[in-house]
Amino acid sequence: MANRTDPTAKSIRGTNPQNLIEKIVRSKIYQHTYWKEHCFGLTAETLVDKAMELDHVGGTFGGNRKPAPFLCLVLKMLQIQPEKDIVVEFIKNEDYKYVRVLGAFYLRLTGTDVDVYRYLEPLYNDYRKVRRKLPDGSYGLTHMDEVIDELLTKDYSCDIALPRIKKRWTLESLGSLDLRKSALEDDFEEEEEKEENEQLVDDQDDGADEKDHYRGRSPVRDRERRRRDSHRHR
Repeated sequence: MANRTDPTAKSIRGTNPQNLIEKIVRSKIYQHTYWKEHCFGLTAETLVDKAMELDHVGGTFGGNRKPAPFLCLVLKMLQIQPEKDIVVEFIKNEDYKYVRVLGAFYLRLTGTDVDVYRYLEPLYNDYRKVRRKLPDGSYGLTHMDEVIDELLTKDYSCDIALPRIKKRWTLESLGSLDLRKSALEDDFEEEEEKEENEQLVDDQDDGADEKDHYRGRSPVRDRERRRRDSHRHR
């Protein structure tokens, strides 16, 4: 019973949501003590408390491929299928970075192509360090934006095959997505505007100097000067 999908859950991409994780990985999760002790009886409301306890992300590790707690909670979310609003709140959570990664990972598995880009791309601006469990059981450091890039550009993450999504430019051409705007674009535009204004001021100064130069060397004055010089030398 504890391993069954919520009867009210909707199928995702034409299949039981739990099937988005390969069967052999699911079996290892079901047999793991973390799943039995910490995931049993979790609801959409209590799952966030468990997610706040996470201190790393990861898939399976070690010789017998044990699942990381992060992977167990991903499967639990697939099992209970929390409302989209709850998932979005996970993603927007700035205080607990592993809650954010969990929400982003779940949305990448279950969300529409448009929602995946809409909610995950802003996380490219999050550069916090993320602790990751490596396949040999040791830990390594990555960054939030690198995790998001992996979710948007790779086929696998944390030993889970990611569903295929349309390329961004395809969605843009269909009008489903606006052109992506970098967070630095406004800064670049301000810098370009500043440089243009400085160039305009320099051009005006150069023009004023040029006028002064010609004002001091007018043709009439030059002729008068030459005439005086010729009388002086006679």
